[in-house]
Amino acid sequence: MLTAVLSLSGAIVYGAADFLGGLAARRLGALLATAIASVAGLVTMLAALPVLGGAWTVADLGWGALSGVIGAVAIALLYACLAIGPMSILSPLTALMSAVTPMLWGTLVGAERFGPLGVWGIGVALVAVVLVGFVPERGAVRPSARGLLLAIGSGLAIGGYYIAISHTADASGVVPLVANRVVSATVLFAAFGAVTVFAAVRARSAPDPGAAAGAGSSRGAARDRGALRTALALALACGVVDATANVLLLLGIRAGDLAVAAVLGAMYPAGTILLAAIVLRERIAPVQWAGLALALAAAGLLALA
Repeated sequence: MLTAVLSLSGAIVYGAADFLGGLAARRLGALLATAIASVAGLVTMLAALPVLGGAWTVADLGWGALSGVIGAVAIALLYACLAIGPMSILSPLTALMSAVTPMLWGTLVGAERFGPLGVWGIGVALVAVVLVGFVPERGAVRPSARGLLLAIGSGLAIGGYYIAISHTADASGVVPLVANRVVSATVLFAAFGAVTVFAAVRARSAPDPGAAAGAGSSRGAARDRGALRTALALALACGVVDATANVLLLLGIRAGDLAVAAVLGAMYPAGTILLAAIVLRERIAPVQWAGLALALAAAGLLALA
């Protein structure tokens, strides 16, 4: 029961972090917003260390660092596939793969076994993952082979994160997540620096657009400071909330089965769509309401199992 509660709570909180990160990315760009959030998450983990504690071992630091690399790859692939679209197909596909990968690992490699209620719970949860992650899109077209491959790759990477972090010892506390944040922040800031340099080189080699365009560029560069501060605050808040979600998900994995934690953890779009409905007054599609109801039913079945 504890695994179900912690994992589903972690998923909702993680979805809230995605919502905050999405708002920050509108002003800062996805890469910079994510990098800033990673640093905020690292500071949060360090602040939590005295409270949650944890033993520092080479093995746990290694697994934490590996999960940071895998997580950075997952984010890059996720943004790439969603940019190609259609989101209505690729988003739930990514969430489904992120649930199935650690579930298969836990049952085949980890020899996790479930009774009838557990099997039904996982089955209902997988259906809920697809429905909750569904993003209604008008005029959606069939996804390209590249989009499908990127979505599958992102889902596999997210699942790989779960598998890597599940190898850490209970006694390590949040130490692996500290290593995770150090690595992911380093990778993301390095990627942001590379993209910035590449963009600067391309801008230098481009033809001079003229004085009028230059004036417009100057006006664009002088962005409203208040809006920029808001974007930075959103990115920092995203990092704190994301760190909280990762702690909950890690505790969920350690409290029970990896398969259960991963399947319920894949419900993260629920937090995003609920906040979007409350804050931005976005409409929740009937299919997503059905997914949310099934998610609660699945959590109940898995808790009883």
